[in-house]
Amino acid sequence: MDRVVIGSTSRGAGKTSLVIGLGKALRGRLAYRKPFGDRLVYRRKVARDSDSVLLTGVFGLAGPPEETTIGFEHSKLRYMYDEDGRKKRLREMVPPDEADVGPLVVEAGYDLTCGASVHLDAVSLARYLNARLVLVVAGAESAALDEIAFVKKYVATREATLAGVVVNKVRDPDAFRETWVPEIGKWGVTVLGVVPYREELTHPSVGYVADRLFAKVLTGEANIDRPVKNVFIGAMSADSALRSGLFKHPGKMIITGGDRTDMVLAALEGDTACVVLTNNVVPPANIVARAAEHGVPLLLVSQDTYQVAAQVDNLEPLLVANETAKIELLGKIVGESVKVGELVSGT
Repeated sequence: MDRVVIGSTSRGAGKTSLVIGLGKALRGRLAYRKPFGDRLVYRRKVARDSDSVLLTGVFGLAGPPEETTIGFEHSKLRYMYDEDGRKKRLREMVPPDEADVGPLVVEAGYDLTCGASVHLDAVSLARYLNARLVLVVAGAESAALDEIAFVKKYVATREATLAGVVVNKVRDPDAFRETWVPEIGKWGVTVLGVVPYREELTHPSVGYVADRLFAKVLTGEANIDRPVKNVFIGAMSADSALRSGLFKHPGKMIITGGDRTDMVLAALEGDTACVVLTNNVVPPANIVARAAEHGVPLLLVSQDTYQVAAQVDNLEPLLVANETAKIELLGKIVGESVKVGELVSGT
């Protein structure tokens, strides 16, 4: 069975998106593991990693999501396993060859250091599993080049096999391929893909925002999958908001108090993805009815406007299983931009 560890040099580089794209390109024929969980979610009192939940749901992988992960907390992992014990547990997670489930794709933590103190970082995973290491690099051109050069030196000292890198979120992929891929090749690093930046992949859905804010959806359930492209804080008068250019942006989410009926009504007349009603205040029934007529989701939360704005600002736009358009797009992009056969088989 082919084994590949997918790591990243920095948080948000697009590691999980690459795995999703690979899975689509492989038509769901893969085994997935994420030994060190870094995105903890609870479902029915069971600890799971959200990426494992996503991959299992999208591709219908065998076994429950919690079985793809060894643990989440450093202290508990140190208590449960020594280094040899972790190595044994990792190898037990490898499907037998006779299972014939496709390549084993192991996702590491959010960056190269994640899990290092418990020997579950990307490089250690590649060594323990005798797997090839593929790293996802993203960011400004100069920063990405620095990271690739550093990784080449670092991995060489750890006796791991760096199969190559995937450069993600590139604004001008053709120019990068022409200018930098040959140069990177001279460093002894294989570029397995140059993936273009796609803005639509950075927009969270209304449903995702509602889930992360623990919001109650009052109206507009049919449009819960709509992307949120802009955020507007409705702390001023409706007249002032209407004069603002930001208020006219399409696909906006407006955060305002539930008692601000003027702001809610103004939002319903524009291209609004959703309205987040703060302080647990429900607008009058006629306002709610009008929102329902317009199909605009009203999300009710208990926090005040400032707290909600801070939460939204810190949201990481993660994929969820029902965002089929994004998932199909990832499959298309990865299939066109990444050497899938070389990445998963090394040939």
